[in-house]
Amino acid sequence: MATFLKPHLNSHATEGEVVKNPSKTPFWYCAETGVYNTLIDSTSGISIPYSELFSMVKSMASSLRQRGVSQGDVVLILLPNSIYFPVILLGVLSLGAIVTTMNPFSSLLEIKKQALDCGVTLAFTTDDRVDKCAALGIPVIGVPESLVSNSNSSQSSGFYELISCDPNWDSSPKISQQDTAAILYSSGTTGTGKGVVLTHANFIAMVQLFVRFEASQYEYLSTENVYLAVIPMFHVYGLSLFVMGLLSLGSTVVVMRKFDANEMVKAIERYGVTHFPTVPPLFMALTRRAKDGASSSMKSLKQVSCGAAPLNTKSIEEFVRTLPDVDLIQGYGMTESTAIGTRGYNTEKLHNYSSVGLLAPNMQAKVVDWITGSPLPPNCMGELWLCGPGVMKGYLNNSEATKSTIDGNGWLHTGDIAYFDEEGYLYVIDRLKEIIKYKGFQIAPADLEAVLVSHPDIVDAAVTGARDEEAGEIPVAFVVKRDGCALSQTDVIDFVCKQVAPYKKIRRVYFKASIPRSAAGKILRKELRNLLTSKL
Repeated sequence: MATFLKPHLNSHATEGEVVKNPSKTPFWYCAETGVYNTLIDSTSGISIPYSELFSMVKSMASSLRQRGVSQGDVVLILLPNSIYFPVILLGVLSLGAIVTTMNPFSSLLEIKKQALDCGVTLAFTTDDRVDKCAALGIPVIGVPESLVSNSNSSQSSGFYELISCDPNWDSSPKISQQDTAAILYSSGTTGTGKGVVLTHANFIAMVQLFVRFEASQYEYLSTENVYLAVIPMFHVYGLSLFVMGLLSLGSTVVVMRKFDANEMVKAIERYGVTHFPTVPPLFMALTRRAKDGASSSMKSLKQVSCGAAPLNTKSIEEFVRTLPDVDLIQGYGMTESTAIGTRGYNTEKLHNYSSVGLLAPNMQAKVVDWITGSPLPPNCMGELWLCGPGVMKGYLNNSEATKSTIDGNGWLHTGDIAYFDEEGYLYVIDRLKEIIKYKGFQIAPADLEAVLVSHPDIVDAAVTGARDEEAGEIPVAFVVKRDGCALSQTDVIDFVCKQVAPYKKIRRVYFKASIPRSAAGKILRKELRNLLTSKL
């Protein structure tokens, strides 16, 4: 197991210096083994080659079995992005055990709540959080930031033993495709955190219908693609790509533990990144760096994709203007659909940047009137329903929420407002539960946000509804303005008023340093509504 323990840097190179391969093979090609690396830590250069990945996964499974983990047990992965994340997850799944993931910045109270809800029996977390998590009464294994053979850390040594023991364990469990593979937590369509139960069949569908099908649409070889993994692996978007799907294609994944704009640019140039999946905040950060002169470091980029939340028109136009030679696509999926939904696809003659794309194979979709449930024709907005092999098994221990989300015919009621055009391209407008109801009129916050961010002095914005005795609800804007500008509340209200119908105009404006967003880039409107309550 020597290869993955070595950074792929010349021992005589200065820090940050890339060693050029004289044979013109990529930097992430390992001459020792003659194979490409699957997972590379962006900072240290430490990597795991494909030739050793399967053996490491089997060693992890064997070690966990020896520690008493058995089929049906739930294992918590409480980690930032790491080259060891896929090894842990795949090792757990190969035992027939179940994975649940969490944001590594979760509080102990949040960890305890989820652990009790899904019955966690073992946890993996960073070395610095082992003692805190152990206080919850859960056995905890520390995962080092980077693992080297001469490490003196007892916790690092313990993890090294897990991935280097005899991979030939006694017997393999019989795992059905309908067995539970993961419990991922989502607010779903009803606003409260629930455990989304996903099966092995769901994951198989995700790999095939989302990742592998998309790759089949392009002429270039998947094994030549280099992806930058900044999106959290604990989220279904990052998990579907970096922990499972791309490994099935033989692509290289460069892993960033945490986002830093400067390090992002360095990683793109250093490793020759060709594909960069993003969420809106990452997407906008990339565009800003390119506009600031870093575009010359991004020459290797072929495609930037964006998911989790729709991009506004201003962001799309700035990107296309700044990086005109880089393909841009959007996609749609949710935890409850195992990230399967739609995916963008551009050709030389057609560039549809604003759509989240075409429906994935073997998936059905329809847009319905959210009051009557009647199907709607193209170009009519309604609630999006999905049906197919990606749809979850249900919500953990919550049959009522499951029944309200998946109907008797297997349709997943997404809670998203959307429409299809005549060509089958999907456009997602907003969340149904976020709709502002003003004097009987329905206002999508995303429509107003798109207008707000088109103002040259507005960096970011979010809109939510505030209770009003006369109107029911009124649109209220939270705005991040450009440093040094003298933008006033009246300026913002007047700017929007000139571009929307009278009932849609912004009634109040609050200026903030930043807009609260989830790890996936979604606006946390609940926090904004709490701010409104505190201001009353």
